[in-house]
Amino acid sequence: MADDIPRRRRRPARGGSVVDQADHWDRVTAGVVLARLGPQPDARFFTPPEVAVARPLAGHLLDLPDDCPVPVLELVDQRLAEGQIDGWRYRDMPEDGDAWRRSLAGLDEDARLRHEGTGFAAIGYGDQHRLLTHVKELGSHEWYGMPASHVWSLWTRYLCAAYYAHPHAWDEIGFGGPAYPRGYLRLGLGAREPWEEPR
Repeated sequence: MADDIPRRRRRPARGGSVVDQADHWDRVTAGVVLARLGPQPDARFFTPPEVAVARPLAGHLLDLPDDCPVPVLELVDQRLAEGQIDGWRYRDMPEDGDAWRRSLAGLDEDARLRHEGTGFAAIGYGDQHRLLTHVKELGSHEWYGMPASHVWSLWTRYLCAAYYAHPHAWDEIGFGGPAYPRGYLRLGLGAREPWEEPR
C-alpha cells in the first residue's frame, strides 16, 4: 500500500523542439533560454537535507517522471539564491526563502513523526503523497506556524514557474517559444505560425 500511487511517464514531444528556433531569437533571449538546458550549478540556497526533501516534493506536485529533463529544483534554488522573489507575499507568511526552509523542515518532521523516525526523502512514494495530501487538506489551518493553503500556494507558484520556464516543458504543452524579434503572425485558436510543425 505504501507505493500504490501511479506515477506519470514522460510524454515525448511531437514534431520538432522549440530549441530548433533558437537561431531566430535575439542573442539575449537565446542565451537565457539555452542556459536552462545546460548543466545547472549546485544548490546555493537549499542545504543538502533541504534538497533531499524538496526534490520529491517537486516530483509530486508537478507529477514529474523520474527521467524529467527539467531541472525544476535547481531553477527554484537559483531564484531564491538570487533573491528573485515574486515581490509579494501573504501577510501571515514569512519571507519566501524562510517559508521554504520552514515548510521543508515541517514535511521532514511530519514524516519522522508518522514513520518511526524516517525522513520525508526516505519514505515511499505513496506515503509521501499521503503526507502532502494531508498538508493540502489542512486548508487555512496552521501548519508549522503558517497557513497550509499559503504554503501550498508558495510551493506551486515556484515549482510551476520553474517548470514552465524550460524549453522541454514548452515542447510538452505546444508553446512555440520566444518570437522576438520575428513576432507572432497568426493569433487565434488552432492557428499555426509558418515555422511551427503540425501537431
